[in-house]
Amino acid sequence: MNRLDAIRGHQARRGKVLAVLPIHYPKELLTALDILAVELWGPPGPPRGPDAGRMQSYVCAIVRNALAFISAGGAAPADGLLFPHTCDSIQGLATVVRDFGSWPKPVFHYIHARGEERPSARRFVEAELERLAGELAAFAGRPLDGARLRDAIRLHRAIDRLRATLLDRRAHLPLGDRELYRLLRRGEYLWPEDHLAELEAAATGLAPAPVQEGLPLLVSGIVPEPMSVLDALAGAGAFVAADDYAAVGRRVNRHQPGSLDDPFAALAELAFAAPSCSTRQSNQVARADRLEALLESSGALGVLLHGVKFCEPELFDLPVLRRRLMERGVPVLQLETELELELSGQALTRIEAFVEMLGAAAGRGTG
Repeated sequence: MNRLDAIRGHQARRGKVLAVLPIHYPKELLTALDILAVELWGPPGPPRGPDAGRMQSYVCAIVRNALAFISAGGAAPADGLLFPHTCDSIQGLATVVRDFGSWPKPVFHYIHARGEERPSARRFVEAELERLAGELAAFAGRPLDGARLRDAIRLHRAIDRLRATLLDRRAHLPLGDRELYRLLRRGEYLWPEDHLAELEAAATGLAPAPVQEGLPLLVSGIVPEPMSVLDALAGAGAFVAADDYAAVGRRVNRHQPGSLDDPFAALAELAFAAPSCSTRQSNQVARADRLEALLESSGALGVLLHGVKFCEPELFDLPVLRRRLMERGVPVLQLETELELELSGQALTRIEAFVEMLGAAAGRGTG
């Protein structure tokens, strides 16, 4: 099922659909109101229309492509747009989409949790959640039921537990990287219960012993696009043993709220307990600690830092991450792409050389 099929099926059976810009937003609220979230990551490839040029040339391709896509009618099947305040570029897009994008439908905004949890920050996030909930309830045409919101929180906790299991035991899963990432990223547009069923089916295939034979790598970045980066790693003789992509691993929240009596307090608690992310906080030390923990648990031999060109939040983290990895003697390949459909020949050559170097250092062939 593709995004368009998911949209049409949901509108016919359940309710409204929101196209959602990256990255962090309270999906539980949408689920409780029968609103399907369909995430808009660019989309990858050449801009679907001329309006990408209305944004500055130094704005990332996710934002430029999204504006072109919306302006060309690509998001028209959705009933509205939701903009998390992820970065300056996405906030800028939210302010101009009605003018440049000719978007006549509702537009929602959400300021997600940032930085360390403090009483004032906790109160702000709870108030922001309640504000958005009120707007979404009016949009959905139904009141938000507290019991349904608690059920939605439980549902998304179950999804995150399974996603964590699949990522933690990646070496035991008999799926190629592209197949695994297709599965994990289908949560960007499937109804959560349908996505949960797919994850449960995949988890039944976990083997007692490792089945992956390539060199284990840790990948980090914003989004695994182009997906051919996964094919390039496999072709060179490596596999993704640990994930720190903002679109994938950094969205897996392992925290369990202490109580669901107040679901808004539980959602705020979850928001501050989420993994370190460049779009959520400026604590690069915590992010570096996370990478080191992933290296230890996965046995990864090297790190691919795969960024989207001009992504400022991610660029701020890179110097600290590279320094910490170098201090540990961990080989690092930094790769920058622009949401193209396929990797360039130069990028392919760099990946092949990096994996070959890792194999030589480990005394393992990659052919």
